[in-house]
Amino acid sequence: MNSVVHFEIPFDDQKRAEKFYKKLFGWNLVSVPDMSYTIAQTAETSKAGMPKKRGAINGGMFKRGGKASRTPVIVIDVPNIKNHLARIEKAGGKITMPMYPVGDMGLYAQVKDTEGNIIGVWQTLKKK
Repeated sequence: MNSVVHFEIPFDDQKRAEKFYKKLFGWNLVSVPDMSYTIAQTAETSKAGMPKKRGAINGGMFKRGGKASRTPVIVIDVPNIKNHLARIEKAGGKITMPMYPVGDMGLYAQVKDTEGNIIGVWQTLKKK
């Protein structure tokens, strides 16, 4: 079974979005200016940035535009992203943002399901 491991929320104004989610939910927000991205820690996290509470997930917020979704996205972890992208297309889905590496952490893509929803697909890269 593939689990939801992350979420993403698009923004038009990064500072305004950060202020809203921090004030409303008390999230710890870490801005990554060179990526127009904000890491959203929604639960107490380890030094590696992973939630300590079982079942909790962290997320991020990104600048709306380009090929990225215009609405919030759930991100599902898969063991092999290339295989899953092929399976998604075979099942009637469409790749809306091609796979790309996220540092040395993993591979990411966005797809549209058969109902028109955008979801993220993530493969964690194993450290050598």
